[in-house]
Amino acid sequence: MQENALTFEQKRKFDYYFLEAVRLKEKGDMGAAFEMYSHCLDINPSSAVTMYELAKCHMYLGQAQKGEELLRKAMNAEPNNYWYKETLAGYYQNKGENEKAIEVIEEMVTQSPSRLEPLMALVDMYNRTQDYEKVIHTLNRLEKLDGKSEQISMEKFRMYLAMDSTEQAFTEMESLAKEYPYDMRYLTMLGDVYMENDREEEAYKTYRQVLATEPGYAPAMLSMATYYEKMGMDSLYRVQLDSLLLNRKVESQTKVNIMRQLIMRSERGDRDSIKIIGLFDSMLAQEQENADVAMLAAQYLLSKQMNEQVKPVLWQVLDIDPENKPARLQLLSFAISKEDLDEVIRICSPAVEYMPEALEFYYYWGLAHYQKDQKDEAMEVFKKGIRQVGPNSDKSMASDFYSILGDLYHTKKMNAEAYAAYDSALVYNPDNIGALNNYAYYLSVEKKHLDKAEEMSYKTVKAEPKNGTYLDTYAWILFEKGKYAEARIYIDQAMQNDGAKSSVVVEHCGDIYYMNGEHEKALEYWKQAEKLAGEPVEEGSDPRTEKELKLLKKKITNKKYFAE
Repeated sequence: MQENALTFEQKRKFDYYFLEAVRLKEKGDMGAAFEMYSHCLDINPSSAVTMYELAKCHMYLGQAQKGEELLRKAMNAEPNNYWYKETLAGYYQNKGENEKAIEVIEEMVTQSPSRLEPLMALVDMYNRTQDYEKVIHTLNRLEKLDGKSEQISMEKFRMYLAMDSTEQAFTEMESLAKEYPYDMRYLTMLGDVYMENDREEEAYKTYRQVLATEPGYAPAMLSMATYYEKMGMDSLYRVQLDSLLLNRKVESQTKVNIMRQLIMRSERGDRDSIKIIGLFDSMLAQEQENADVAMLAAQYLLSKQMNEQVKPVLWQVLDIDPENKPARLQLLSFAISKEDLDEVIRICSPAVEYMPEALEFYYYWGLAHYQKDQKDEAMEVFKKGIRQVGPNSDKSMASDFYSILGDLYHTKKMNAEAYAAYDSALVYNPDNIGALNNYAYYLSVEKKHLDKAEEMSYKTVKAEPKNGTYLDTYAWILFEKGKYAEARIYIDQAMQNDGAKSSVVVEHCGDIYYMNGEHEKALEYWKQAEKLAGEPVEEGSDPRTEKELKLLKKKITNKKYFAE
């Protein structure tokens, strides 16, 4: 009526300000929106929707009391508006004003008796205030609307127990079982409730009733096992468990769920892993429907850090399910930690057939061949891996593939192919330190593109300023560019960071010192490099070639630097 009393001009202004307020609120400009809504209320002081929107603005701006007042006014102006009541109830719930929230929600239930949401909210509110009788009353109202259900019956059962109304609690569960006489789940649940409340005889009768109706019903079989265990009937308990876990008619998922329950119970109790492992061994001795039981057994053994015992189980998982990536990766991690290169190859080579997109298996397979000095095989593996690289592949791993391939090409004197591979590695990861260092060093050895080599090598030194290998590479590039004073600074740092253990680095040190005019010191370093060349080579390092050793001998004999 008030709205109808507005003039055409007032309605036009009201609509303009209201829509502008909505636009500003959507933009997040709550202050400006508040001002527009205020104009609306000036035009029509009885507009419930404006009061509602202004209330939300007040609450957003931290003016809760003013917001509550306006919400109340909006609700009074439009007493049938369900959403205003819902907002006010939510406000009271957040403030912890439970009685006020209950009052509003009860109004919502009266207004919309067929809605489930306000009744569910009431259950929560009466639970908060520990008014268990009203919880049950509300649950009964829900039950009338939605029918009997497990959730409602269990909640009523819990409430009756909280009120010490034990008989009513059991009556509730019994009525649920009667409501669904052909669903053995509810009858089993009733037995479990009896068991949990020390009414073992009734529990036993209930389980027997279920198993008489449905002899292979797994939940009841497990509950019966629990009954035997609680009553101290150990032999019957073991027989019952075996009849369940070793029964081929029982689905593997059911067995997995049972084993999870037994593991949780064991961890809360005696933590006797021998019992659990014994059950797994018996189950795994049978033909498996799928890998679920074996995988759970593996996870359990891993949690107990029984790494040797878990390996045959993981292999059993792969026999059943060759595409099981977690099992294969776990076996791979064991092989890598023991540096068992043959085992790495055994694990990875079939993996790429089942999971061709999994780059990690190509990587470790190729690396194992590389470390076994089987460079041709390694090159083939990395080439296969590169063919699987796509837009969604791990860029860092793709970069490593190309980097190692570059190293392999270089060992075969295929320098053009090596440099192309390094370029690809740096496309995928411009900060691939290994690729940057090797690329830069090989360019310096060929005395090609030294500016590019210096730029790449500087990146590695900046990233790892205490890495003797990278410092040596950078020093050598500076040497090749004739920057002898700078080269000496970096070669000294290389020598201080394990470079003194390398024949090549020590020889470089001699060369750099010679070009800095320190000939005596250079000769000392050359002799030291010759001595190191005669010692056993560290794993992963290449021995000095005959050509390199002849050049080193020539320097020592003539006490002079020679480039070739």
